[in-house]
Amino acid sequence: MNMESTDNTIIAVTADEGPSISMVGDTYRIIVKGEQTNDAYALIDMLIPPGGGPPPHSHVTFQESFYILDGQIEVITKEKKYIATKGSYVNIPFYGPVHKFINKTDKNAHILCLLTPAGMEKMFEEIGKPVAANTFLPPSQMTPEELKQIQSIAEKYGQKLYPPNYLDW
Repeated sequence: MNMESTDNTIIAVTADEGPSISMVGDTYRIIVKGEQTNDAYALIDMLIPPGGGPPPHSHVTFQESFYILDGQIEVITKEKKYIATKGSYVNIPFYGPVHKFINKTDKNAHILCLLTPAGMEKMFEEIGKPVAANTFLPPSQMTPEELKQIQSIAEKYGQKLYPPNYLDW
């Protein structure tokens, strides 16, 4: 079903609306989906527990930006490490480098992620597991078959995954 907005309706979302999804131990709440913005963007509220964050990845067709609401993450590429603290902004451009981020502190990091254009949120919904808001599931060890399936789903959405140690310094 196509739920594109063509009537210029204002989107208003409360603090508890939007599906929450567990991804690799992190919890993502999809605030606004692409079908609400004519696929212009999606907005994701991310809670990253200590030690959390996605594996190394790249995406040429999406621009991903993060605004740190609370806590701290370290954004890592082959060339540089960026420490992003409360109030910091990080932009991963189209055709951007392979990157990952990790919470190396002992407190949760709270991030607002803007994806342009929309679409990656569909990958989160397909790969992740639905959870209650503000709930963390521990990351599970994946079998080679599960990992292959996740890589296939990610590639379907224009994302390439790399081995966990790909960006180790």
